[in-house]
Amino acid sequence: MFLFRRGLVAAALVLCAAVAGCSDLDEPGQGLARNDLVSDLATQMSDAAGLTYEASYQLSGGETATVAQAQQPTRSAYVYPGGKVTVTSDATTRCSTRTKATTCTMTAPATPTSPPPAKVFEGADGAGMVLPSTVLALLNAAVLDNDVEVAQHDTTIAGRHATCVQLTGVDGAATRDFTTCITNEGALGSFNGILNSLRVDVAMTHYAESVPEEIFEVPKAAKLVDRRRHPDGEQPAA
Repeated sequence: MFLFRRGLVAAALVLCAAVAGCSDLDEPGQGLARNDLVSDLATQMSDAAGLTYEASYQLSGGETATVAQAQQPTRSAYVYPGGKVTVTSDATTRCSTRTKATTCTMTAPATPTSPPPAKVFEGADGAGMVLPSTVLALLNAAVLDNDVEVAQHDTTIAGRHATCVQLTGVDGAATRDFTTCITNEGALGSFNGILNSLRVDVAMTHYAESVPEEIFEVPKAAKLVDRRRHPDGEQPAA
């Protein structure tokens, strides 16, 4: 599909050059070019699911969050002020760390056709963290909207080259207007916009291609509640 779009843009350029007095692409052509850029960023983010990396972010108000993922087996962790979510082949585990007694609730592991429910990440959302999957969904919505306004620039974030887009008027998305930067690796570099009625502003401060294994582990001394087989009952894990 991407090749088809690029082919249309190339054909329009050739036709434009062949016609006297033609100086700019018309609006449909410009829309295709803009959507190509957004589509490429979405593809980069999607492909990044196969990477191993750890990225730290500064949130609004100065607090920090971390996204980490590794392969073989596939696992990920999201650490934010007051909580942590780990997604492994054994369980999806949400931990609350705001009190002295950390409590972690284990639910059924995610699968390719059944990702963790949005409720698992409510704490992350409330803390001002922005998940890569959230930004990917926004970019995919923008790809489908030929009327979206796009402004683009390049930058460097945490030592990584990144492409930034400011998108305005995105229909069918969690927010219509936002700015995001995606690194060449496909990691989220930054995001600014309104999500869940809150202004969020995150920026990557550190990126590493190796991940300490303990980040995927449940905090020591945490109280475990295992709901993998009994979702309605609290059954402490052994």
